[in-house]
Parts: sequence; structure tokens; C-alpha cells
Amino acid sequence: MEWEGPAVVLDARPYNESDALVTVMTEAQGPHRGLARGGASRKHAALWQRGNLVQARWVARLSDQLGSITAELVHAGAALAMEDALTLAVVSAACMVAEGAVPEREPHPILFGGLVGLIDGLGADPAPVATLVRWEAALLAELGYGLDLRQCAISGATEGLRYVSPRTGRAVSEAAAGVWLQRLLPLPGFLVHGGAGNAAEWHEGLRLTGHFLARDAFGHQHRDLPAARIMLADRIASLASS
Repeated sequence: MEWEGPAVVLDARPYNESDALVTVMTEAQGPHRGLARGGASRKHAALWQRGNLVQARWVARLSDQLGSITAELVHAGAALAMEDALTLAVVSAACMVAEGAVPEREPHPILFGGLVGLIDGLGADPAPVATLVRWEAALLAELGYGLDLRQCAISGATEGLRYVSPRTGRAVSEAAAGVWLQRLLPLPGFLVHGGAGNAAEWHEGLRLTGHFLARDAFGHQHRDLPAARIMLADRIASLASS
């Protein structure tokens, strides 16, 4: 059994003295693990950094085995991310959310394409946090937990949408929030109208998607949000309050 194709490196952990247990995501295979011989060595460790785009090849005798994986670097997304602390935090959060939320070996071409686009746009994207939040919203939808931001759940209005119900994931307009205001999650404008947003809106966006990721995508697996995702939210919260 084998496959080959473009992939995003999601994670790599040391295995034995010099090998690495690697998780990549491809369009056709979804998140897929393999053993990279020498992957933790000084010579090859840089290849398996989170956010790198690679041409990967996986081989195993049987389809349900761990298998071995090799790759050639296509785009050094990790190196570009390391030039900026916030960009690095975004890439790490995206990779770890994909690795933990998307079922292994379950293909999701939309999520793969969005992740590649996020990484490929590093350096040119003025608001990578907003891009991440949109991608997380797409991930929730792909996994069956999508937010409904089309109209107000109370009044049916399509204008003035400012909040989201933490229970149903449906939008609520500012005019209709009323006594439920303190229970609702803020809805950032960039998720409704597009644009880059600002630090305060990024904070709202991460809080919004983080709530549903924690409750549904990770909660149904009895797992916590990845540490990288929590650290990014804390960083943006500090940025928004400064």
C-alpha cells in the first residue's frame, strides 16, 4: 500500500533516537501518520516542521499499518513563519487544530486547500488571524458543527448581526439580543462582511470559534483545545487590550 502527493506537515514528534512520528495532511488522505526514518536528526528535522508544504510519500505493507513516510520540501512555510512571532503562533495553532480535530485518514479537500492557502499567503496576508478564524469556521462546518450566520435566530433580520448563540451557533442581531446579551458570544464583523478586522475583532473571532471547537470538535473526543491554539488566543487577547 502506498500513496504520494502534496501535503502540509501538521506535527512531528521524536520516536526512538533519531526517528520521528510525523502527521501530514493531504487532499486525498486527510491527516495521515507515518514514521520518518531519521526525521528527528539534525539533517532532517527542519523538513518536518509544522507548516511546511512537502511532496510526501507513504508506504506500508498493509493499509492499517503506521507505515513509513518520506518527503521533499516544496515550500518552507515554517521558516517564513519564524520571522514573525504572531505568524508562527497562527501556523502552529492551525496545524494543531487540524491534527486534533479532523479524523485521521478522512479527506477534507476544502480544509486542506484553506490550510495551504493560509500558509502560502504568509508575509502577504495583512490579517492571518482573521484568515485562521475563517478557516476554523469552515472546519466546524465540514465536521457538521457549522455556524449559521445568515440571519438573526430571533427576528429573522439579515442586518445588524452582532452576536452568536453559544448553544445553537446561530446569529443574533444587536436589536434582538435583549435580555440574552450577556449570554451571547460577540460576532466579529469580518466573519459577516469580510475584511481584515482588528485585534479586538480577532479576539472575538478566536473566542467564537474556540468555544465551538472546544465543545464540539474536541469535546466530543474528550480532548482539550491544543496548547498552541490557547496560547494564540491569549496573545491576541493581550494585543486587543493594549
